[in-house]
Amino acid sequence: MMLEDAYLNLEKYVLENGHKKPDRTHTGTISTFGYQMRFDLSKGFPLLTTKKVPFGLIKSELLWFLRGDTNIKFLLQHKNHIWDEWAFEKYVKSNDYIGPDMTNFSHRAQENPDFNDLYQEQKKRFCQLVLDDDTFAQKYGDLGLVYGSQWRAWKTSTGETIDQIQNVIDMIKTHPDSRRLIVSAWNPEDVPTMALPPCHTMFQFYVNDGKLSCQLYQRSGDIFLGIPFNIASYALLTSLIARECNLQPGEFVHTLGDAHIYLNHVKQVKEQLSRKPHDAPQLWLNPEKKHLSDFNMTDIKVKNYDPYPSIKAPVAV
Repeated sequence: MMLEDAYLNLEKYVLENGHKKPDRTHTGTISTFGYQMRFDLSKGFPLLTTKKVPFGLIKSELLWFLRGDTNIKFLLQHKNHIWDEWAFEKYVKSNDYIGPDMTNFSHRAQENPDFNDLYQEQKKRFCQLVLDDDTFAQKYGDLGLVYGSQWRAWKTSTGETIDQIQNVIDMIKTHPDSRRLIVSAWNPEDVPTMALPPCHTMFQFYVNDGKLSCQLYQRSGDIFLGIPFNIASYALLTSLIARECNLQPGEFVHTLGDAHIYLNHVKQVKEQLSRKPHDAPQLWLNPEKKHLSDFNMTDIKVKNYDPYPSIKAPVAV
């Protein structure tokens, strides 16, 4: 069995057993509730090969989270546009925006392909403003209390902050058998102010036989576009924390709440399922680096990655 089969089986299961549901983006989904995948990280790194997944975007996003950053400027500096849509949406709803109406992008783009070109042009201008204008970036590039903030500076009712990542690392080192090795991103008080409430809401670590395993609970998962990133991101996170704690990576267990395929991704999913996966690549971490804060983009690579070509699909916002 190939490492990637766990993901491909998810796609097959939802296509065959899911039910149609409306959603926030008005795109429509085929959805199932409650699904679990397991990836043995000793057998390779779970970066999909049945379509090319841009690992540079995955590692820059994770480093962004681990920095406690919530402004897309860092991502844009690394040519990462994963979070553009949510920042841009906030901008177009503001009084400062004077361009053409960009609301309900996903739905309107389906009805009028020319609208997509207009949208991309306006978003490109927005991203350049974030890069060039610090004042603009501070006002419109920040996404609020998203993952980086909740992981590294969870705000308490007394006005203090909690660094959950550092706390869990300290606990792994001192109390590896604890059943409280948990990081949560779901803060009910902060959800209304977030650009996008956390989809991957909490994760838990487990130490056994010199190995560090991680289980993620994800409340909502875009199977075609989002989940491949989540799998690789949390496998990388597990590997980085294992390095700091002098452990080997164990398993990544991915538990999903609402796992869905958007209706405008069905064709792409079927194309992906027609492809036979290749051997999983291997993760390379700079052997001279140990602590999370030491790692940068050049210290993290995948070797022997041999994917099929990418398959394009629209992002539902």
